[in-house]
Amino acid sequence: MELLKSVRIPSPEKRVTQYPHEMSGGMRQRIVGAIAISCGPRLLIADEPTTSLDPTIQAQYLSLLSDLQRRHGLAMIFITHNLGIVARMCDQIAVMYAGRVVEHGPVRDIFNAPAHPYTKALLNSIPRMSDAHSRLAAIDGQPPDLSAMPPGCSFAPRCTAAVARCHVQEPPEFQIAEKRIARCWLVEPGAKTRPELVGSNAA
Repeated sequence: MELLKSVRIPSPEKRVTQYPHEMSGGMRQRIVGAIAISCGPRLLIADEPTTSLDPTIQAQYLSLLSDLQRRHGLAMIFITHNLGIVARMCDQIAVMYAGRVVEHGPVRDIFNAPAHPYTKALLNSIPRMSDAHSRLAAIDGQPPDLSAMPPGCSFAPRCTAAVARCHVQEPPEFQIAEKRIARCWLVEPGAKTRPELVGSNAA
């Protein structure tokens, strides 16, 4: 019951005897959080923690996770497709494509100046109230078959900035700034990088 209280479950004396189907989605999510901290972990991995929650409950749950992090001194890893959560909750971001990290660094730096074409495409696909365009930006094509990966960069078949080398040679990690890396031939030191790939982003 103390754990239920710590995740703000009302009437824990009653809830502790109930079944999951007797509770709301948000309440079940908080109980999962209570289970997660019951063993006193140093690291909490939250895999799509706000899936199926409405925006109000989502905000409350993220606030609760932040509170738990402070009170228990936890490190947290968020696995999410929601870049709004990343912007609100995270200090560092690792952008993954086809099972591999293609860009990593501080959230603010990557949101303001994405280096990898996939990162930039993700940020450009976020709808904005100020956007006058009638159509959302989209990433053409389909993700690759992970059991039959194409040669070269896995994003090259969908990348509008790809050059011939991208289709035949897989790029290594390049350090593009302090605490920042990207897997893209266009950011290789000395490469003629296209300015639009590393310039300021409107996200």
